[in-house]
Amino acid sequence: MPELRLAIALLACSLWLRPVHAQQMDPRSYSNVPIGLDFLLAAYAHQEGDVLLDPSVPIKDLSAKVDTAAVSYVHTLAVRGQSATIGLIVPYASISGNGLVEGLSRNVTRAGFGDPTLRLTFNLLGAPALSVKQFSAYRQDRIVGLTMLVTAPLGHYDPERLINVGTNRWSFKPELGVSRAFGNWTLEGAFGVTFFTDNDEFLVSHTKHQDPLYAVRGHVIYNFNPRLWGSLDATFYEGSRSSVDGATNDDLQQNTRWGTNLSFAVNRNNSLKLYFSSGVSSRTGTDFDTLGLAWQYRWPD
Repeated sequence: MPELRLAIALLACSLWLRPVHAQQMDPRSYSNVPIGLDFLLAAYAHQEGDVLLDPSVPIKDLSAKVDTAAVSYVHTLAVRGQSATIGLIVPYASISGNGLVEGLSRNVTRAGFGDPTLRLTFNLLGAPALSVKQFSAYRQDRIVGLTMLVTAPLGHYDPERLINVGTNRWSFKPELGVSRAFGNWTLEGAFGVTFFTDNDEFLVSHTKHQDPLYAVRGHVIYNFNPRLWGSLDATFYEGSRSSVDGATNDDLQQNTRWGTNLSFAVNRNNSLKLYFSSGVSSRTGTDFDTLGLAWQYRWPD
């Protein structure tokens, strides 16, 4: 029974929710988890590197440091006989950047709540809805699932400023994922598309439109023991060209990133996770590194 509890805690690490971007690399997103559980998650991430701005604005060579803290709640449930999760992510970010404005160096700082994200995951095949007691006999084979991410424009946004914590627009990301276990190894892949509504208060009176962003990601996961697993991750995303008042910008994204995760179950209720990601190739100046640490608490006991 202690090993089962630890295994549940490790499987639940698939629910780690960071502030959501199209470039996300979240291994074990489509693992099975017992139903009727609740999770409280707290995460911190530091990002540093180049930032992509609208080419029409007079700021060049902007580099930034972004510190983000996020609190999340996740509940597991049954949908049509398969396991599913529903979660809410609320981020808070602090941004410090510097760049050139008409050839002169300038600094900028911002802080506030970011846009909250609702995450829904529905497994379609291979992840039967099981209680904690029933889960002891479960062995993963192939899992197929769907995820929907909905981000609401509720974060801090000042229309007179170019750089903001919030985005002042909705985004929707449907994703199809597949996970297959081979002993201690698991291979996982997913394809998703992010759709954006327009920001009609860009620099006060302008309308900014953004095309869909297509993303594919893959993970190689290894379970070292019932308490510890790690992964190597990669993602490629393309699209998201923007336009302002109908004028198209030269900011098409064609970027590749890699990352790694290491998760450890401290006990049957608490888990810790360390993650890192970095750019491999970047077309548009979004080459940044991310280092993060997350803690998860599960109940009931």
